[in-house]
Amino acid sequence: MLGDNFNILKLSDKFIINGNRELAGEIEVRGSKNAAGPALVACLLTQESCIIDNLPLIEDIHITIEILKDMGASAEFLSERKVKITCQNISPEKIDFVKFAKTRISVLFLGPLFARFNAFKFPSPGGDKIGLRPITVQLNALRKLGAKIEKEGSVYSVERNGIMAKEIVLQEFSVTATEIIMMASCLAKGKTIIKGAAAEPHVKDLGDMLLKMGANIKGHGTHVIEIEGVEQLHGCEHTVTSDYLEAGTFIVMAALTPGRVVVKNIDFNHLDLFLSKLEEIGVNFDRQENSVTVFYSPFIKPVKVQVLPHPGIATDLLPILVPLLTRAQGKSLIHDPLYGGRFGYIDELRKMGADIEIVDPHRSFVFGPNTLKGIIIESSDIRAGAGLIIAALMADGKTTINNVFQIDRGYEKIEERLQKIGADIKRISN
Repeated sequence: MLGDNFNILKLSDKFIINGNRELAGEIEVRGSKNAAGPALVACLLTQESCIIDNLPLIEDIHITIEILKDMGASAEFLSERKVKITCQNISPEKIDFVKFAKTRISVLFLGPLFARFNAFKFPSPGGDKIGLRPITVQLNALRKLGAKIEKEGSVYSVERNGIMAKEIVLQEFSVTATEIIMMASCLAKGKTIIKGAAAEPHVKDLGDMLLKMGANIKGHGTHVIEIEGVEQLHGCEHTVTSDYLEAGTFIVMAALTPGRVVVKNIDFNHLDLFLSKLEEIGVNFDRQENSVTVFYSPFIKPVKVQVLPHPGIATDLLPILVPLLTRAQGKSLIHDPLYGGRFGYIDELRKMGADIEIVDPHRSFVFGPNTLKGIIIESSDIRAGAGLIIAALMADGKTTINNVFQIDRGYEKIEERLQKIGADIKRISN
């Protein structure tokens, strides 16, 4: 039955973690949440069946499949992580607004729905609370393709009379705007050019899938993408790329605790600058063909870390790095120009004993070294929660992390996987 293997959100669940335990063994990186979502949504572009493999079994992906089913799609799991999606008889009027508002992935439905239907309605999408995340860029890009969009309360109405292929200059390197326009313009008449396109690995992965479906796309994975519209798309089989954000999380975890951990199923093309920064910081690791062996790294150096669009260090990896910098001998500067208000997790780290000064909504100083102490803390979003798990693993004593449903949205059964390499972590359900 669909959903049996997924992490299903339990809002009252918490993690209890006893820190300073040795970690040893192997841990495998799952499929990318940020690539799996667009792949599932892209199935709407054809009435033929698409098979998507290497799905992470997490809540956001479960909700995305449920939204498809509500609209009339069929979803058949062929194995634990492989699903066959058929979107033959689709009705956007059947969108479940409550489910739609639970995940940020839902904004991607605008692309194929716009390509397939003359009119539809949708609510404001959900997701992490990490500062303002308006969908202005996404809506303005759709308007350039001919969309008429109005908002009444929290509900948007979209109408079109054809799709106008044209050159679109995005106002920022928006991943979701890029993915929406890629999908929306596949069936347009003529050529659409996206300038200022996002180049993240999941954008490249979506483009690869669309090519398999018969789309005519060039430049995906760069900042200029060209899409020549075609009459129709067909079904395909696609394997979702591995999650470079999860890989980064496990590498940092292993560096901060005694032991030796092998992180498997890594695509190094997605982590070049991040791994270079870890070497600068003093993390000890050896690369193999598609894995990294990480050794305990007690001598951490202070650095400046600035978030940048890909191939820069991802904004989602900054909360992963900050616990590492609390061990550094000196002052580090972290800078996230992309999102204001994403430093909520810093307040939780300070409760644990971290010496961190928030300069403004985008910059903070991290002073070290400090020894973190286990207390009761709150997870505010997916990556903040992962960063707090890292902090708890390196802390003295017992840490309780509340709101772990946020972590479940992005990491599949993380406590079970960490237990297998020696972490003292357990889930408590009330």
